[in-house]
Amino acid sequence: MSENAGTRTLDLALELMGRRSVTPADCGCQELLAGMLEEAGFSVEHMPFGEVSNLWARHGGDSPVLCFAGHTDVVPPGPLEAWEHDPFEPELRDGWLKGRGAADMKSGIAAMVRAGIKFAGEHPGHKGSLAFLITSDEEGPARDGTRRVMDTLSARNEAIDWCLVGEPSCSKKLGDTLRVGRRGSLSATMTVRGEQGHVAYPALARNPIQSFAPVLAEMYATPLDEGNEHFPPTGFQVVKVHADAGATNVFPGELVTRFNFRFTNQWKSDEIKAWVAELLARHDIDYEIEWRPAGEPFLTARGPLVENAREVVREECGIDPELSTGGGTSDGRFIALHGADVVEFGVINRTIHQINERVRASDVTGLRRVYSRIMERLLPDKP
Repeated sequence: MSENAGTRTLDLALELMGRRSVTPADCGCQELLAGMLEEAGFSVEHMPFGEVSNLWARHGGDSPVLCFAGHTDVVPPGPLEAWEHDPFEPELRDGWLKGRGAADMKSGIAAMVRAGIKFAGEHPGHKGSLAFLITSDEEGPARDGTRRVMDTLSARNEAIDWCLVGEPSCSKKLGDTLRVGRRGSLSATMTVRGEQGHVAYPALARNPIQSFAPVLAEMYATPLDEGNEHFPPTGFQVVKVHADAGATNVFPGELVTRFNFRFTNQWKSDEIKAWVAELLARHDIDYEIEWRPAGEPFLTARGPLVENAREVVREECGIDPELSTGGGTSDGRFIALHGADVVEFGVINRTIHQINERVRASDVTGLRRVYSRIMERLLPDKP
């Protein structure tokens, strides 16, 4: 049974990877999954918003609701000539699953869906509900995907209690990392206004580069916090600074910069915005700023989801996972915002978004076993 289930999981991963579902395209991935889940007894609902495809599937009508979440979209493959083979003609060779989406995260989708179908067939009278939330808008703007689905569910009083996001979480070995939270992310594009002038007469105009330089130095030199037991210190990075008047003897009239904060649960986005505004006012900066909040930080406390997931990983993978809040952002931030406990667990993330993306086939089948056992622990059969 386990060998057949493992083969079916890898076959499904290959089928999904063969579809060129670059954000926001889904290319029929969710139709394929919906048909499989519907045949297994799940109620299936498609929730398209704009160009984005979303799938909500549920088995059972009671609480608690255990949801597995993921995305069918992938990042662009980059230069095709750099790949060993066509990134959308996946291969299973020498124990490796190779192609775009192998790690991020079509193997995770295949593992969770196959685990869910197996669980529904073997435990038709389980407690609570098993659900899937799958989107094609995770790698892109993330406006019309999980965020919109969660708003829709909330509006009709349909709640998720526990959510396992199948993002590739592990670093070197399947089981070494269980993510229990994420830092917040806040980006901005800012225009600093000055007055164009001759470099020989700086007193007659205002150079925005000169005005902004001490602000930038202070932003880098001032630690917002020292982190805590769950999060590293809040970080700040500039990704663009541009100012040019087109001549060596003229300073420009404006400067454009882009920057990002990755912040701990000691801050909220509005508090960081206020800190930046106070700093700019103190330096008498004339500016316009456009903020782009990507998500608030979240942390899942010890409880049934964390403890059961951790115990299953120990037993199946033979390793005690690190409880981490590292990495970037994920759609878990939108789910946690609505009160759900959220953890992330998936395959090794070493090659995500890279040329020749790949994952061990044994890790994919091992992931399915982990997912199956978490379902069995949290949604046991009714007496």
